[in-house]
Amino acid sequence: MGEFLSDIYFWTKSLHIISVIAWMAGLFYLPRLFVYHVEVVGSGTETDELFQTMERRLLKAIMNPAMISSWIFGLCLVMTPGVVDWGSVWLWTKGFSVIGMTWFHMWLAARRKEFMSGTNTLTGRRYRMMNELPTLLMIVIVFSVVFKF
Repeated sequence: MGEFLSDIYFWTKSLHIISVIAWMAGLFYLPRLFVYHVEVVGSGTETDELFQTMERRLLKAIMNPAMISSWIFGLCLVMTPGVVDWGSVWLWTKGFSVIGMTWFHMWLAARRKEFMSGTNTLTGRRYRMMNELPTLLMIVIVFSVVFKF
């Protein structure tokens, strides 16, 4: 298995980067949709239904597959011989940050269900504040991987 992963390393790395970009785009955009949904759109209107459709499609068609493929290709990279030094701190900071990113993804999915049921209680301000979390995690991940500290 190790030799196969070494042979396809650049493919795996490329697909991992593409997946992460798609995932991050969704993690940035879905909370922004929630801000507009809370601040501009009323509950039970045609626009409410439109926003729910956009939010569902973004989560189900883009974010979920991108998160899953990011994890799959990332784990393949971790298992590729010679790629990871388990004694390095960067791997652990990246790993914990990715777990945080995954938690945020799941948090957004739970908020979408609240919009569907009409039970959302969070404000646009709260969604704006939460929208900063993936940015902070992205910064930690990029610096961890580039500097490998």
